[in-house]
Amino acid sequence: MLDAPRRVAIGERIASERVAAARARYVARGVATTPLVVDRADGARLWDVDGKEYVDFAGGLGCQNTGHGFASAAIHEQVDRYLHQCFMVGMYEPYVEVCRLLDEVWPGEGETRSLLLNSGAEAIENAVKIARVATGRPGVIAFDHAFHGRTNLTMALTAKVVPYKDGFGPFTPDVYRSALDVDDMRRVFKQDVKPEEVACVVLEPVQGEGGFIPMPPDFPRALKALCDEHGILYVDDEVQSGVGRTGPVWAIEHYGVEPDLLVSGKSLGGGLPLAGVTGKAAVMDAVPPGGLGGTFGGNPLACAAAIAVLEEVRSPDFRARAEELGTRIRVRLETLNAGEVRGLGPMLAVELPEKTPDRAARITAAARERGLVLLSAGMYGNVIRILVPITIEDELLERGLRLLEEAFGDADAA
Repeated sequence: MLDAPRRVAIGERIASERVAAARARYVARGVATTPLVVDRADGARLWDVDGKEYVDFAGGLGCQNTGHGFASAAIHEQVDRYLHQCFMVGMYEPYVEVCRLLDEVWPGEGETRSLLLNSGAEAIENAVKIARVATGRPGVIAFDHAFHGRTNLTMALTAKVVPYKDGFGPFTPDVYRSALDVDDMRRVFKQDVKPEEVACVVLEPVQGEGGFIPMPPDFPRALKALCDEHGILYVDDEVQSGVGRTGPVWAIEHYGVEPDLLVSGKSLGGGLPLAGVTGKAAVMDAVPPGGLGGTFGGNPLACAAAIAVLEEVRSPDFRARAEELGTRIRVRLETLNAGEVRGLGPMLAVELPEKTPDRAARITAAARERGLVLLSAGMYGNVIRILVPITIEDELLERGLRLLEEAFGDADAA
């Protein structure tokens, strides 16, 4: 007869297989998943249902800049008060407090207003709505390599067909695309749409799904000047690059540019669904009462988490730790000599030379086998990206970097 620990291990494996089988039976095929079945998480660690421990270099796809469980105490405290009110039915302080904090961390001097929502895509949609009302114009310009979401409008803004857009059209009209170049913007004005018809441009300071591409140093400032020349609003998409991901609270702070609207999400809710649109007061208040909102937008639990998160990521210690991690991770990635290393702060990636996803897929699979959760990205799926929680301990970071190096070796030996 098996001893007790062995019986538990077998039971856990069967449970893992049962979840995978149930996923195949009940979950839509279009939802891509890895074989990992998570049981619990803490900080920058995960454990699967078999008890195996992983170092988390994915952070729930950029939603755990402060680490798993960081805001748990704030969430539990709010649970005992109320779960939901709908801010349009009854105001509550956590919603207002998040908006106050977003004003305090705004990357500029102007007075702001904020709108809270559920997801980054929803927030991008609302930013475009606000820009259209404020300017009286319909057009929107997005950029090469962009990713802004999976709704109809945000698919039109996104610059990758498979898997995000394939078969889902037709898409929202009055969306135009430019290269990351002001001269190409002028070409768009001549070829596709008059600048007087453009409400806003939407740009990520570091393009996430596009492959962790940071903006050229002079581009955001030149783009803002061109927008101001033509009365076009600058929408800064910080869903993945924001909330301390690159060091400062917002990645646009690296460029010294004040946007007109800023979209936040992912790590803002500390693991709960929350996103925001923050903008200059005159722009935000162009929409009359009733024009903005949503039943669950700014849910009290998510707001309670966000208050804790925003207080943390704006602290000098958090920024210093992020900058330290960025330096250490970049050095190790460059030591791999595997491809181009790029990003800002600890939002870093390696683009492999192959223009296919095959090698990147082998690397992420090998990493998972060794106990490291890792993601790929990029137009060709050939970018290995790092979204490790900034709060990771030194010893755990070192283990994760060692596992990353070993996964590269495993993939190349296969």
